[in-house]
Amino acid sequence: MIWGMNFVVIDEGLAGFPPLLFVALRFVVVLLPALFLLPRPDVPWPTLLLVGTFLSLGQFTFLYLSLDAGMPAGLASLVLQAQVVGTVVIAAGVLGERPGLKALIGVMLGAIGLVVVAVGRSAETPLPGLALAVCAALSWSCGNVLSRRAAVKSGLAMTVWSAIVVPVPLALLSLLIDGPAEVGHALTHITLGNVMSTLYTAVLASLVGYGIWNTLLARYAAAQVVPFTLLVPVVGLITAWLVQHEQPGPFELLGGLVLLLGVAVTAIRRPGIPRPVAVRPEDDAGTQVPPNSAHGVTL
Repeated sequence: MIWGMNFVVIDEGLAGFPPLLFVALRFVVVLLPALFLLPRPDVPWPTLLLVGTFLSLGQFTFLYLSLDAGMPAGLASLVLQAQVVGTVVIAAGVLGERPGLKALIGVMLGAIGLVVVAVGRSAETPLPGLALAVCAALSWSCGNVLSRRAAVKSGLAMTVWSAIVVPVPLALLSLLIDGPAEVGHALTHITLGNVMSTLYTAVLASLVGYGIWNTLLARYAAAQVVPFTLLVPVVGLITAWLVQHEQPGPFELLGGLVLLLGVAVTAIRRPGIPRPVAVRPEDDAGTQVPPNSAHGVTL
């Protein structure tokens, strides 16, 4: 729900604000004061910075630029879920996590749903916006796998500390691309919409959403966690329809139903069937890690 509504919140908040500067402002709020309250994750600095480069810097730079280029917010929430297929494929190749048959069928149904909606809206979507949204999805996929491999105990700490790569580079890039005059005007004419959007995206979408997300990726195989994001575009399309009057056509509705079916096939199990446990490369060979072990934070 938080991530689904996030796209409309970003789109509304971008009014009158350079997109790169808006991303930088968002992550300044993410970092302060949390950076001083949370201990640094017990991972090497290169790993931490690499996770942040893909999960925060790359994903949101491309997403904000996509929305600024005219990508409809509801459709952006859908296209970004191409990360589901990307994450499972990359995790299989890099981490050796092979999805089960149900997970594979569910992800394929989700991918079909994405295609159905994308084909239905392709004529109304600006090509640059669509390409940028796909780049955001690929960056998210890489960040998911890197976060999973790091397997930190605190997903919130990983979210905050990995974000240190975002504000300074994007602020400098905004100065270079947009110019000092536009940057200065935006910072001295911040609207209530800019402020509320920044607070929502920083506190709810980043700290709460990614704190939970990274924790789950540390506890479970990527193929178990990622399919839940197929619910995001359903919420995104409904929110865009209610707030921005985006009218979902028959393709959007049909695609949304197929997405939900993919989530059900992947995530819902019959009562009495034990929940699968994650096997991690750093554990003893053949040893399974119970879901409530010390490797993850119990939610």
